[in-house]
Amino acid sequence: MPRHCLTLDLKDDATAIAEYKRYHVKIWPEVRQSLLDAGIIDMEIYLAGTRLFMIMDVNDSFSLAAKAAADAANAKVQEWEAIMGQFQQPLPESQPGQRWVVMERVFNLAEQ
Repeated sequence: MPRHCLTLDLKDDATAIAEYKRYHVKIWPEVRQSLLDAGIIDMEIYLAGTRLFMIMDVNDSFSLAAKAAADAANAKVQEWEAIMGQFQQPLPESQPGQRWVVMERVFNLAEQ
């Protein structure tokens, strides 16, 4: 099963971080459905300080570009993203307008 790992920073603000976490206790049903519709089988987000780390297990037809296009056409996902954007800050290596950055895998125990 393909896996994508992405990273992003939250603003260094304890109140904002708590609010971000509160939103993720139970995401909006429309956002959840958009993830499933895109071919995301499972997703986890971890937090260390202000750094977020997302793991997405996806089906073989999943495409980051197709997911981005579907999100752009989904008003509820755009509303969610606008709210989340209040808590997030781009990484130094982010492209303009980019939030989540795809991480490069540098080690896999199964391949050793």
